[in-house]
Amino acid sequence: MGRSRRTIPEELLLLALDPTTGTTAQPQSLDLGLAGAQLVELALAGRIAPDGDRIAVVVPRPTGDPTLDCALELLRRRGAPVRAVNWIGGPRLGLRQTYLSHLERCGMVHAVAGQMCGVLPTTRYQATDTAISREIKARLDSAIRTGVPPDPRTAALAALAHAVGLGKHLYPGNEGRSSRSRLRDLIRHDPMGGLVAHAVMDVQNGVAAQPRRSPAPVGRQPARATAAPDTANANGVPMQPRRGSMARAVAH
Repeated sequence: MGRSRRTIPEELLLLALDPTTGTTAQPQSLDLGLAGAQLVELALAGRIAPDGDRIAVVVPRPTGDPTLDCALELLRRRGAPVRAVNWIGGPRLGLRQTYLSHLERCGMVHAVAGQMCGVLPTTRYQATDTAISREIKARLDSAIRTGVPPDPRTAALAALAHAVGLGKHLYPGNEGRSSRSRLRDLIRHDPMGGLVAHAVMDVQNGVAAQPRRSPAPVGRQPARATAAPDTANANGVPMQPRRGSMARAVAH
């Protein structure tokens, strides 16, 4: 994959970055959105494809993007299609920070060191060229204003922006209500983006990880099963949870 085009995870993060505070809107749901955006980008690159509500690897060849290729390798190791909601719901340690650091290396943001409560070190990120973020949002504005079906990349970005709750960040107040509604409607223009966006919302709403089944006969209760999460560090290497560790504070 060439680097002439920004990836959907990068664009989603730039949309979420507040130019005034240097923090990201909806940080918790944004982490889910970034994992979902990787799936959409891999699908657009022809590496994965939807299989019902599951994601199947169809071409395991690397894309050339290290972060995407880590996700692709983790999917390949599963050996079978994985449900999108299970994949997105699995922890991705440091994914947001990985993309912020990448944007900094590309010169699109710069890090500003600070402190929280005068003690804890924090890092905020300011866009070096706000025109890039304006251009990304302009694509969403055009799709919302004209009603013309957007290209798959813009449709998927809109679906993810809605799924992670960026609507009020991008179109605030009562005057932005109709735009938020139309942003939500754009979810139908890209099947893969729609699948991933609904999975992101399902995870946030606590929808069970197991597929829906027919009601069990009276007097019988179905056994519950849990799926092991795909845990990876910022470089995509699977990790085991560590007990007693304290999470390191990072900037939202």
